[in-house]
Amino acid sequence: MPDACAAPDGQVLAAHLYDPLRQLARQLLSRQNRGETLEATDLLHETYLRLGVSDGGSWTDEGHFFRAAAQAMRHILIDRARKRQAVRHGGGRIRIDLQDNHACSEDGTTELLMVDEALTRLKEVDDRLYQIVMLRYFAGLTIQEAARSAGVSAATAKRDWAFAKAWLYEELDRR
Repeated sequence: MPDACAAPDGQVLAAHLYDPLRQLARQLLSRQNRGETLEATDLLHETYLRLGVSDGGSWTDEGHFFRAAAQAMRHILIDRARKRQAVRHGGGRIRIDLQDNHACSEDGTTELLMVDEALTRLKEVDDRLYQIVMLRYFAGLTIQEAARSAGVSAATAKRDWAFAKAWLYEELDRR
């Protein structure tokens, strides 16, 4: 995340952060399944549409914008995963990759939906932990950047991140 941007206008802030967010979108999509057809630029543009960037936005600073962008990207990926699970969109079918010449399991869609459910439960348990996870995983921020954005010390953010990961692993292990 760039260090300083006192952009009074949401469009200016969004333009300033376009490249870091596109890199983040690439990272998020690289963690997705092989069958994902969404490109990083498409994810970023969809995020900007959902955030209303063209309308100027109402972000107070970079941290606020990154939190909003992380939340939007999460929702876009979850919406796509749910859509892929729907029967009318081929849910439950086996994907055949013609280049690899063998059948493969469609994706990690089920896992993504389980993570989404766990994140929703985490938010109910502790909103600060949820914010740290969103900033670290979906916004791709470092511990220091996430701490600054969440308004806590780096040590607190580090403890929160460790605790949230453990909590999520345990929550997912129950399923």
